[in-house]
Amino acid sequence: MQRESSKPRANWRSRCEEAGFGYHSMGGTYWDESACYAFNAEQVDRLEEVTAELHRLCLGAAEHVVSERRFAAFAIPEPFHELVAQSWHSKEPSLFGRFDLSWDGKGEPTLLEYNADTPTALLEASVVQWHWLEDTHPGKDQFNSLHEKLIERWKVMKQEMQEKTLHLSCVKESAEDLGNVEYLRDCALQAGWDARQLFIEDLGWDGSRFVDLDEDEVRALFKLYPWEWLVREEFGTHLREGAAQLIEPAWKMLLSNKALLVLLWEMNYGHPNLLPAYFTPQKFGADYVKKPLLSREGANVTIRSRGVVREQPGAYGAEGYGYQCIAPLPAFDNRYPVIGAWIVGDAAAGIGIREDDSPITRNSSRFVPHYFT
Repeated sequence: MQRESSKPRANWRSRCEEAGFGYHSMGGTYWDESACYAFNAEQVDRLEEVTAELHRLCLGAAEHVVSERRFAAFAIPEPFHELVAQSWHSKEPSLFGRFDLSWDGKGEPTLLEYNADTPTALLEASVVQWHWLEDTHPGKDQFNSLHEKLIERWKVMKQEMQEKTLHLSCVKESAEDLGNVEYLRDCALQAGWDARQLFIEDLGWDGSRFVDLDEDEVRALFKLYPWEWLVREEFGTHLREGAAQLIEPAWKMLLSNKALLVLLWEMNYGHPNLLPAYFTPQKFGADYVKKPLLSREGANVTIRSRGVVREQPGAYGAEGYGYQCIAPLPAFDNRYPVIGAWIVGDAAAGIGIREDDSPITRNSSRFVPHYFT
């Protein structure tokens, strides 16, 4: 695994926008092709194997929580415990997830966290970096079958859910979220769904069912909107009535929570792809990472290492914290990459890399493409 300097394409902006990636420059620089990461085939094989292994471990953890009724440790409100259990027992289908890994290409990749409910950076990992590969490294390959696997997964889910119409939603004020949702809608259309865009603010309830702005019933809903927000809103109480099938399903609340890291370590102590994690920091001494159970984009994360404390601001933490052993991110040219390893259905589907000049990956981190030989 190496970081290489790369000359940006003269038409990179128009190429991004052709793919629907209009937010390529949010925060000043987001998509960054002035560098790329190079892997060999053996490293890609290892990433694929580890992604599949982590998926297996996470499904085992979900089964354990449901069977042992350990929902309180995940800060899930009590009225929704049964919804999660029913969702798991009925095997409600899941579309995707993204494991964030620390790895420098040597030894074992280690799991930092799992974005199991509302993962983003999808369009750039799937289509945009593939276009970059075709334009700049036509003789190389890329760990990236996201597009094909998403379409096939949507086909399977259409059959399993026995619905024809799919609404896909996000909040109105996020160009990034809308870009991800519109890409997924395009994949769903190719899979045969009647796929309709609907902002989450425009989702209605008519007393017995969810409806869109045309008063059409919403029976299958993809929501790029966190479950932990839904269950704490008045509107979310209707979800317990089973009026719609949601993607991701309610059981994904168990995997989109930092309590998962503690449980994974408890159930698989010493696993080479996991970091020690506990609900208290005592076993770590002075050095550890403190993570709110429900935080996103690095918000409220604290790293204590060798007397230096790095903290990110945010509005999370009231739900509780987990504590994880420090796994220093590898540094390439003073950049700290995190590998986002995607799972679609039950299959590893590729990677995207975000890097920062800080060891805490933030919302302002840059996306950098990759290839392998």
